[in-house]
Amino acid sequence: MQDEQILHESHDEYGPLIVLDDKHMRVLSFGDNDEQSKLLKAEPHIPQHTYIQAMLLVLLFIKPKRVIILGLGGGGLIHALRNFDTGIKVTAVELREQVISLAKRYFQLPIGKKLSLVHQDANQFLLQGDHKKADIIFADIYGGDGVDENQLSEPFIENAAKMIKAEGYLVLNCWKEHSNNRLLLSYLQKHFIEVRACLTGGGNWVVLAGKSKREITASGLKAKAHNLSQQLDFTLGRSLTRFDIWE
Repeated sequence: MQDEQILHESHDEYGPLIVLDDKHMRVLSFGDNDEQSKLLKAEPHIPQHTYIQAMLLVLLFIKPKRVIILGLGGGGLIHALRNFDTGIKVTAVELREQVISLAKRYFQLPIGKKLSLVHQDANQFLLQGDHKKADIIFADIYGGDGVDENQLSEPFIENAAKMIKAEGYLVLNCWKEHSNNRLLLSYLQKHFIEVRACLTGGGNWVVLAGKSKREITASGLKAKAHNLSQQLDFTLGRSLTRFDIWE
């Protein structure tokens, strides 16, 4: 960001937390050259990172009533989901208490009865398994050094699958190199019927694992993406061109 102002700077046991502002955008950073979350202040519901846009491809397959988000960040997914359907019940689980406070203070987090914020380690949250089952679990667990390796483990995938409804989805935000992780694919195939993935322009590997098979043609997906783009207020076309079955 050019001409940015530092609005907040602090540390917790996991590292730095920085909030930057350049009048139009607001960024949450966990370290040097890190953009954990990016918010367009005038239109917070439009994701600024391609990986969040790709994660929302799951809405082509299911219209959720209840979702779980593992890793809050600045709440970009929550903003987009709220714009899509204000009735969705969202539970967001975040390890770092300061992240929750910063999302509320600086990132226009849409607080209300439909949003529950849980200060807890996501792995422990899944292990306890005492939350109502969700239609979608979004897993976006990152730190200053990258993706949390637990998010790629078999216990994580298994415990997440147990908390997802019979027609539901697990959505993982990973990195490009994880597209070669055959172990991760095998874990997903063990607990889900269909696994799709999208390589984003930003180098993320976004995975959609569904508990049921969706028979839909490429032209059918394109038509649905056109309608969904209008609902979300940004185009899904770029993500769709890189989206396919992972096998």
